[in-house]
Amino acid sequence: MNPLLILTFVAAALAAPFDDDDKIVGGYNCEENSVPYQVSLNSGYHFCGGSLINEQWVVSAGHCYKSRIQVRLGEHNIEVLEGNEQFINAAKIIRHPQYDRKTLNNDIMLIKLSSRAVINARVSTISLPTAPPATGTKCLISGWGNTASSGADYPDELQCLDAPVLSQAKCEASYPGKITSNMFCVGFLEGG
Repeated sequence: MNPLLILTFVAAALAAPFDDDDKIVGGYNCEENSVPYQVSLNSGYHFCGGSLINEQWVVSAGHCYKSRIQVRLGEHNIEVLEGNEQFINAAKIIRHPQYDRKTLNNDIMLIKLSSRAVINARVSTISLPTAPPATGTKCLISGWGNTASSGADYPDELQCLDAPVLSQAKCEASYPGKITSNMFCVGFLEGG
């Protein structure tokens, strides 16, 4: 698996200056266990996703910060207890110190798990990238975000979408004055 895929999750969070961008429009139900690093952040309900980067750390978006988080690993259908999930409380939550809630600059956080995740067929890690992805790189976006282009339709099953990294120029043209040097865009200009 391409280590740059971890950037797709972070990219969706970093280049999302509008509430409308938590969407996975035009995606498909992920094959079960096909995204074993995907986690659900829960505080009595699913509210954000993240990626397991080693047995004890998760990366997520800074705008997903809550003081208490339960990390759910091995999830596919977030409304069904499928039997192989691991529910681990956050021991420490570190949002980027320069996170800006208005501009979403530095929209990233780390979550330290209170115990190590058990790595198996349903739960695995993904490596952090060593360089930014090139324009046009195909990325896998996954999560339980809104699948409706208008209105709201939040799926129970994990959704996937294959989408390209956009050029910085196209990204900035789509979000004039909103994109910083810490952001990049993944997706399609016509939606998705």
